[in-house]
Amino acid sequence: MNGVASLHSALAGLLDGIPARQVGSAVERLIANYRGATPTEAPILRDRADVAAYAAYRMPATFEAVRSALEAFADAVPGWAPRDHTDVGGGTGAAAWAVGDVWGGERPVTVLDWAEPALALGRELAAANPALRDTRWQRSRIGAALTIESTDLVTVSYVLNELTAPDRTALVDAAAGAAQSVVIVEPGTPDGYTRLIEARDRLISAGFHIAAPCPHSDACPIAPGTDWCHFSARVSRSSLHRQIKGGSLAYEDEKFAYVAATRLSVAPAPARVVRRPQIRKGQVLLDLCEKDPALHRATVTKRHGDLYRAARDTDWGDPWPPPSAEG
Repeated sequence: MNGVASLHSALAGLLDGIPARQVGSAVERLIANYRGATPTEAPILRDRADVAAYAAYRMPATFEAVRSALEAFADAVPGWAPRDHTDVGGGTGAAAWAVGDVWGGERPVTVLDWAEPALALGRELAAANPALRDTRWQRSRIGAALTIESTDLVTVSYVLNELTAPDRTALVDAAAGAAQSVVIVEPGTPDGYTRLIEARDRLISAGFHIAAPCPHSDACPIAPGTDWCHFSARVSRSSLHRQIKGGSLAYEDEKFAYVAATRLSVAPAPARVVRRPQIRKGQVLLDLCEKDPALHRATVTKRHGDLYRAARDTDWGDPWPPPSAEG
């Protein structure tokens, strides 16, 4: 069973015994917090009903977004796999599931979160995943007092939006001081991108190289306030997920922004497709972030042969050109 199927299986039946009205109320509040700003003094996940609603509502999307970011990172550091992993603000453990799905095998994992109900449910769900059965679920305040033990990989997913600006800075600095590699994922919104760029700049200042999505470690070529860099991950919906979401489609698209940074030697993509490709008669238009750094629209036509065929199969967020078509 693959990672997402195993996660869906673990989530099935999670809401048994919790009144539908209570679940609906928790989901509505979670949506409001996810799209807005929450002060550090107000934990989003307060009790089991909140955590169960969150797990059913957000875990599949968080898993797919983090997995997409980790896959791009893995492409930039071929042959490397983390020996251990710390997930900061990991709640119910979606990023821990994603790391196991990308690199496989067992490794020491620590999930830090200050919401005890989230940690308890994460521990319960992890019992269904052999690679996570020995995970350490540790309650920890995420902010200036945060301590992260030395580790190969730190993930921080959908956490920065819950913190005050000083606590965001403290978290990124703590991750940079403890980890060989750091992957941060935020909502694919202008605010999420702004928080991510701040984190990216701090990681570069700390001596990290950007592995993905950027093909360089220079300043982002997007002028502040004019646009934002984000990507999309396809999320399959189980029947439980459709019930919670109130939708009928078997899938949804999760918009996210991310940065993957490392002290390792990296081979970032020559360029990254930063918008959905436009396929027209006899040509494909690709919006690219390039090494210069610069944003550039490339037109690939039939006369480019194999490159044109590759362009027709290229998706938003992919490297360009694909390895099979380089040169």
